[in-house]
Amino acid sequence: MSGTMEPMPAAVVAAAADAVRMLLRLEQGNEEAVVARVAATALGLAESFCAQRLITREGRERLIGGGDWRALGLVPVRTILSVADADGVAVPSDSARIDDDGRCWIRAEGVVVVRCRVGLVEEWDGLPPEIAHGVAIMGAHLFDNRAASAEPPAAVAALWRPWRRMRLDARRAWAA
Repeated sequence: MSGTMEPMPAAVVAAAADAVRMLLRLEQGNEEAVVARVAATALGLAESFCAQRLITREGRERLIGGGDWRALGLVPVRTILSVADADGVAVPSDSARIDDDGRCWIRAEGVVVVRCRVGLVEEWDGLPPEIAHGVAIMGAHLFDNRAASAEPPAAVAALWRPWRRMRLDARRAWAA
């Protein structure tokens, strides 16, 4: 995935940490910093594996336009906040579109910077159960295997795979 994102919201990390703690049957406050760290890591791994941002937050991507429609790497885009050239001058609004799949398409010359809201859901409770449970399993695995380089559980990939975005074509033209 490309572009830069705001950090994962603290409330989402805390909710993921609670799910990890529940799976491990740890009491509140017991190794809290470690649990929070593995929960945040598990959330990042879920986003990387699924090739999409799961929790909505602001993203920013720099794109080199060539006059044709080009897709951003950040997905799924919910809202385009701004599109500006390298000097900060706004690009016309008809040069940016979001398709039904949540991919943002930009048509511009030169370098543009796109700011947008990107993510599948707004908060932890909105995540599909398979993704949330996979995050909890992955967090518990990371907690239990801190000193080892054990393979991640196959169950995690099985839970996340239906949500994985794969792009097989290099580019696709926007069909107006």
